[in-house]
Amino acid sequence: MATHWTLGCDSADPHRLAAFWALALGYVDEPGYEDADGASLIDPDGKGPAIGFLRVPEPKTAKNRMHIDIRVAGEPPWDMGEREQLIRAKVAELTAAGAKTTREERYGDDLGHVVMHDPEGNEFCVA
Repeated sequence: MATHWTLGCDSADPHRLAAFWALALGYVDEPGYEDADGASLIDPDGKGPAIGFLRVPEPKTAKNRMHIDIRVAGEPPWDMGEREQLIRAKVAELTAAGAKTTREERYGDDLGHVVMHDPEGNEFCVA
């Protein structure tokens, strides 16, 4: 049996960052978790890990050693044209929510993934 785990994230503004990631992942606020210096999200289907956000005084200073990949296109085999449309739609949604696009990576002629930064500068990918 797998061990249950939570992804812990440091943040300057945990509630703002939690709201962004709730939108990005389709997560919801954890019922009963109320903390001015923290926020917690859960997968409403109970399949994914919880994500906690804790206010810290120091700013982000270096590149992430781990990051989230949002897989909007599901699993292969893919229709590459449809996959690219799904990726671009999610990138547009997240840009409107405060993310920034860093670069696009291609697999030959096809869009592989888009590297982005969340509102606090944490790197993630949309694939």
